[in-house]
Amino acid sequence: MSVLNELEKIKEEGQNEISDASSLEGLESARVSFLGKKGKVTTILKSLGDLSSEERPAIGKKANEVRQFMENIINKRKKELENEVLKRKLEEEVIDITLPGKRSPAGKRHLITQIIDEITDVFIGLGYKVAEGPEVETEYYNFDALNTPVDHPARSLMDTLYTQKDGVLLRTHTSPVQVRVMKETLPPVYIIAPGKAYRKDVPDPSHSPMFHQVEGLAVDKNITFGDLKGTLEAFAKQIFGADREVRLRPHFFPFTEPSVEVDVSCIMCNGKGCRVCGGVGWLEILGAGMVDPNVLNEVGYDPEEVSGFAFGMGVERIAMLKYGVNDIRLFYENDLRFLEQF
Repeated sequence: MSVLNELEKIKEEGQNEISDASSLEGLESARVSFLGKKGKVTTILKSLGDLSSEERPAIGKKANEVRQFMENIINKRKKELENEVLKRKLEEEVIDITLPGKRSPAGKRHLITQIIDEITDVFIGLGYKVAEGPEVETEYYNFDALNTPVDHPARSLMDTLYTQKDGVLLRTHTSPVQVRVMKETLPPVYIIAPGKAYRKDVPDPSHSPMFHQVEGLAVDKNITFGDLKGTLEAFAKQIFGADREVRLRPHFFPFTEPSVEVDVSCIMCNGKGCRVCGGVGWLEILGAGMVDPNVLNEVGYDPEEVSGFAFGMGVERIAMLKYGVNDIRLFYENDLRFLEQF
């Protein structure tokens, strides 16, 4: 059989095999059989050098025509098969819009976020604004400007998380926000500062190295201790219920004078005494006091012209007291059995 006849036979065989290919895999197998490195057409093209100079032009031309023909019908058949695959896929994945949809479970706000929002709403209703500040602070804003002496225990490595850079730390409370606002704002100032705080605590039922606080500050002319007491009573009754009693006990904080700790009558026993309140009928909720004149001087306010009060509360503690949670770690363990209750 002459080479020209063989090429014609290969062309016919290739056309039939390519047309009969029922899948992309089968089509690829046919392509390799005829046009691959060891394919029938390729083999003839490689053997052109063995032919005489008279035979070579005609056979080379025919071989190239057969190759071009096969490439065209392969591309055509490939598009046909791809369209068939797409059609089957669309038929298999068609959406029946008459079927009822599957409702995805909706996410909810974390309990801590809910409490922060509740506290914020109370004070916005009293005319306060929300202020924010950096969580990575300097010793000046975290301690010095807040009248905290250099030998105060809170500044030790046992209590505070310092960075490798001198004088830089993770803030131990959100009070530095108060200093930053006062340095940039003339009185009157009425703000709350919700946010995260950090201390070197070992996690246990009542302590966490990361927790949330809401600090508050009011500075204006003729602010009195009575204003502080009335503000905190209004807050406690809105958060814990209108029947809550509030009491203030003397305490000490470097940045307030006088200072107090604030208690509410026990939510569980209504002040009669139970296991939750240790039998005393009261639960501590926050610390507060009148802004120390040294702090006012530090930010450029005249203590003879203005006065103010400040308060700070732990959000986790408020949540624990309000909902009877006995372990602060439950807020961070992401156990949906616990979180979904709220």
